[in-house]
Amino acid sequence: MPMAMTMSAPTPAATAVAYVLGLALTLVLAGCLSPRRWWRRPTAGNLALAGGGTLAFGLLFCVLFAALMPGRPPPAEALPLATLPPPPAHAQAPGVARYRVIDDLNLRAGKATGAPRLAVLPPGTLVTPTGAVDGDWLQIRARHKGRMVEGWASSLWLRRVDE
Repeated sequence: MPMAMTMSAPTPAATAVAYVLGLALTLVLAGCLSPRRWWRRPTAGNLALAGGGTLAFGLLFCVLFAALMPGRPPPAEALPLATLPPPPAHAQAPGVARYRVIDDLNLRAGKATGAPRLAVLPPGTLVTPTGAVDGDWLQIRARHKGRMVEGWASSLWLRRVDE
């Protein structure tokens, strides 16, 4: 299946090159289009011209670089869990996806931040989703203080074990 071409942000190195080119183009144009005596002493106007030209031409070059670079998919940690591709069939049995808690996680009785808190799962806890999903909320099961607990948690605080 062909991947759609998307415009991606240039790398930090490409961004630096874009602004260096913007500065160089600004200085060349300013040297050619302004009187020589205007550059003999530094003024706020000189600084504004050099800074504004660098910013304008640097942004222009960044947009051009972004248009010319092939699209890259965003990193997996930037995607919500619902949009992550399923694990390969050989990695796990179907329906047995496992997640790891990345920061203190409130396990709630309902799928809302105002729902009663059942437990606070510490970072590193392994959880298993039950399959119920509502937006960013997953219903999960986990072992907490020696007993199995089940409740709702925000998927923003979970990472797949195989990541």
